[in-house]
This record gives sequence, C-alpha cells and structure tokens, in this order.
Amino acid sequence: MASNGTGVTCKKCSSKNRGTFSAEVAIHFPGVEGLDKPIVWVFSELLVCLDCGLAEFVVPERELTVLQSMALGF
Repeated sequence: MASNGTGVTCKKCSSKNRGTFSAEVAIHFPGVEGLDKPIVWVFSELLVCLDCGLAEFVVPERELTVLQSMALGF
C-alpha cells in the first residue's frame, strides 16, 4: 500500500485516511442480456478511503474502448 493517495480528501466522508492498492476488477454488463457479453478485466490502482470504504479507480483507455464498443452493441 502506498501513502494516503493524492492528499485529497474522500468525496464521501472528507477523510484523508486513504490508501492506494493494486486491483483487478471484473466488469459485467447488467441484466440477462449482459450474460452474452464477455467480462472486461481492468487492472488498475484502487484508491480506498480507509474510514468509509469509498473506492475509486480509472479504467485504462484500452478497456474503456472495449466497454464503449460493447455498450453500443459492436
């Protein structure tokens, strides 16, 4: 775990007690129709508020492009 993130406070509880972690996130499309779409794996840094649990991450450009095209039905 790195130091407490960016020094910016948590958007939910205003705490500065945050940590940065490595993460892997599997993004699924909702509903029954989402079962026909593949999972999009995202490997990113995860910024977690260690007081309230709010977590934030950025979807890398490559995976974002995949999500965009799948959302449009391509």
